Amino acid sequence: MSQKNFYLSKVFKPSLSLSKSLFENICDKKHFAAIYEKYAQGLSNFLYYKYGDMLNPSDKAQDAFIKLWENCAKVTPEKAKSFLYTVANNLMLNAVKHQKVVLKYQEVKPNDYTNESPEFVLRKKEFLQRYEKALASLKEEERVAFMLSKIDGKTHKEVAEVMGITKKVAEHKIYAAFKKLKEQLEELNKK
Repeated sequence: MSQKNFYLSKVFKPSLSLSKSLFENICDKKHFAAIYEKYAQGLSNFLYYKYGDMLNPSDKAQDAFIKLWENCAKVTPEKAKSFLYTVANNLMLNAVKHQKVVLKYQEVKPNDYTNESPEFVLRKKEFLQRYEKALASLKEEERVAFMLSKIDGKTHKEVAEVMGITKKVAEHKIYAAFKKLKEQLEELNKK
């Protein structure tokens, strides 16, 4: 073996095994658990903010992690977050399609009892209806950014990372959403 070939074999073999070990890391239970700990709550919250509670966003997040485990040999650790969010979003879109059919045949009834005064219950119900209507009137990206920030307590930088936008764009969407909500809900202007 020539000096050059000997040197090249020493230089390139470790890098190949390093990239291969990175590729296989996601199938390791410890690394998979770390990925789960890092992304599970945020993924579930993201789905909740984007699609609401009716379609079980936590279940879809869990299903996305199952798909990740099933495809762990094909997904690199660097692509895990993207894979999870894409799969979970697709699962939710499928559930939305299914829900349209189900809603034709099913009626959801709220609880008819409470310990609160009838006047308070009525005002609360009216406000929630107006709030939901105001949230629904927001652009999807504004609503998601606003809820990630105000409900989940994420920083503007974290919102930007989750949504795949810049920090400035995230800030703009959050403030635009809040301004629109204040215009529609006078209760938010009292402070």
